Amino acid sequence: MLLSSASPPPGGLDFASFRLGRRAAQVKSLRRLVSPGPGSIMRQLMSKPTVIVSDLHLGAVPESIRSAFSRFVRRWLGKAETLLINGDLFDYWFEFRSVVPGQHFHTLRALADLRESGVELILVGGNHDAWGGAFLEKTIGIELLQGPAELQIAGRRALIAHGDGLGPGDLGYKALRRVLRSRPVVGAMRWVHPDLAAWIARKVTRTGAEMDRGNERSLVRAAVLEEYAEKLLEERPDLDLVVFGHCHLPQVKRVGPRGYYINSGDWVTHRTYTLVTADSIEQHECVE
Repeated sequence: MLLSSASPPPGGLDFASFRLGRRAAQVKSLRRLVSPGPGSIMRQLMSKPTVIVSDLHLGAVPESIRSAFSRFVRRWLGKAETLLINGDLFDYWFEFRSVVPGQHFHTLRALADLRESGVELILVGGNHDAWGGAFLEKTIGIELLQGPAELQIAGRRALIAHGDGLGPGDLGYKALRRVLRSRPVVGAMRWVHPDLAAWIARKVTRTGAEMDRGNERSLVRAAVLEEYAEKLLEERPDLDLVVFGHCHLPQVKRVGPRGYYINSGDWVTHRTYTLVTADSIEQHECVE
């Protein structure tokens, strides 16, 4: 299901703007349709999109979501340029030297098949899964990044980050984030039995509680991230895209003459993904 779309008018890159209302009870889109010229249509037919998802929280969501995502991944075998997972693919991931969480076997197999089909895989560490290592990189074929990172997406310069710890305030979390990702803490964690580590993670994660509370916290996070993205795009004229996740609310917003803020939403509630090509930005809901 197409939620929002942006495509250029004939002969230019002055994209139409589309935005998903954050404060709506349901995901809604505000559209202004502009038809691309013949050359743009041809480029779209020839180019493969970059597919952006985030915040699946696999391991804390129902099995139906895990299964749906595996099918979604296989839909893109050989048909996408890149699958960019912008944090929190897993609700908990810590990679020991010889042990990986067995519950994610089906997802990892689907991702490995996607990589073998020629699709590039990028995982930006989120606040739940920033501790990847050699298994994800060498066995599955995922490029691991710690955001913010700057990449080229379909010829556009993009700043990408999961979104946790960005913007003003939240100093306590920012300090904790540095500690949890430090070498001493990661090294000490490797001495904990994997089953015990997973049990601790299940006790401290708030994914289930936040699903029950609704989206009040998401609205606050979304407002902070949107403001921060707008500031980046205004201060950095060389940027075309700022891409965040974390707040679980999908959004595409035009900023200035050529910039776009993208939040890919989540799969806990919305099952949204964003497609980016040289000529368009589209946000969809995965409907089977």
